[in-house]
Amino acid sequence: MRVRRVLTATLLLLGVAASPAVADSSPSASASDDSAAPTQAGTSFRTATEIEQGQQATASGSSGDYLYWSFPADAGQRPTVKATVKLPDASARTAAQTWQLDVYDGLRRRQACQYGAQTRTAARDAASVELSCTLRNVRAWSETWANDPLPGTYYIRLTATGLPAAELGLPLSTEVRVSSKDVGGAGAVDGSLAQPLIPGVATTGDTSSDESEDSDSDSDTATLSSLEPDDGWASGWWSDRWVWTAIGGVLAALAGIGGYALTRGAGRPPRVPRGV
Repeated sequence: MRVRRVLTATLLLLGVAASPAVADSSPSASASDDSAAPTQAGTSFRTATEIEQGQQATASGSSGDYLYWSFPADAGQRPTVKATVKLPDASARTAAQTWQLDVYDGLRRRQACQYGAQTRTAARDAASVELSCTLRNVRAWSETWANDPLPGTYYIRLTATGLPAAELGLPLSTEVRVSSKDVGGAGAVDGSLAQPLIPGVATTGDTSSDESEDSDSDSDTATLSSLEPDDGWASGWWSDRWVWTAIGGVLAALAGIGGYALTRGAGRPPRVPRGV
């Protein structure tokens, strides 16, 4: 009877504790409005067009151009980048085209794709080509020698490789969308960065020098990326890792109580040595 009560209490505690973990593990719905999404792309890291996760950005370009976008990614996310290229008219193409999608972090380190078609070759008569890249889990902290994804700005670069000279400059259009899955406690680590990896440069005028007296420039700060997650950086400090740790502690305590109840016996009088 006591064992049955212990098991019942264990199941109730598991249901109550696991419910918030299940709720937190589902991907959050994006409230981004596609009507406000960018309609152009940058041509370098410094001029990359900023996009929010969940937005579908569009851009027109020419064959041979390097197209750049940037987006924010926080700890506990697994970003997926998808791109669609509407190729030039088939009559103007002389051969198949190979397109490549690369993703870089805030330190401009190329990130490996966990899965997805990062490079694809479109036939000469193909109307479009689709590419995708799912990154590894963004970690809150990593060793300095590692190439792990970290919170901050990420860059998307889309381009065609090995084009013949006759096909350079042909008009085309692209669509890019970024989405993320919340990995929860599975991607949690001990430690965090002091600041997210957001590229920027600060220019400060030195008024103490004699040359600055003739200069009209003021102190200002130029930031290469201004977007951040809706709840701010490191918003995912709470994860289901804490919940499952608490569940483990509760189970250990209940196991101890159940073991004591089983080994102690029910209603058995203490033994009395013979001859006493």
